[in-house]
Amino acid sequence: MRHMKAGKKLGRTGSHRRAMFRNMVTSLLQHERIVTTEGKSKEAGRLTEKMITLGKRGDLHARRQAVSFIKSNEVVKKLFSELAERYRSRDGGYTRVLKLEPRAGDNAPMAMVELVDRPMVVQPEKADKGKKKEAKAPKKAAPKKAVKEKEETPKKKAEKKEEAPKKKAKAAPKKKEEAAAKKEKAEKKPAKKAAKKETPKKETAKKATGKKKAKESKDKS
Repeated sequence: MRHMKAGKKLGRTGSHRRAMFRNMVTSLLQHERIVTTEGKSKEAGRLTEKMITLGKRGDLHARRQAVSFIKSNEVVKKLFSELAERYRSRDGGYTRVLKLEPRAGDNAPMAMVELVDRPMVVQPEKADKGKKKEAKAPKKAAPKKAVKEKEETPKKKAEKKEEAPKKKAKAAPKKKEEAAAKKEKAEKKPAKKAAKKETPKKETAKKATGKKKAKESKDKS
């Protein structure tokens, strides 16, 4: 039998479960609306109602109990001032659970927990729509620019065609000069090679004449 065993385990250890619910209750009191799985949402709503009851009690012991569970001092101040006054005439039922579509991926049942009688924040949608229309108006002038660009493109093409022969004419003399310079280099190279070949012949001739003179001097002696 499960006597005196309130709450669900949710597949977690006691320390993990307590830390998770402390975070969830703190977020719910701060933002007044959170989205989570269905099982966790019911437990978080139950614990949040206990905290609001402590806030309505308002004595020192109740404040110390709330501080030991809620993780933010600012949220504790909000609980004992704003939320306590909001639910002063309501006896329980401070939260509601609304079921949502299953979560994509694991198909877990989702739900939204929120505080009852919370102030609704209305955003000015009409002003935003007027700004969007004003922002879209300049975009209609864009096609005119495109037409002007199309009209300018044939002129640019004609100018490019006229410039192309001029560039070719300028490039032709440069090519001729480069070819002439290559020919001069090619002519200079064989001349240098011939000069190198002639120098060894002159040295051999000098050596031969020196040997003949030496023999003649020996014969005379």
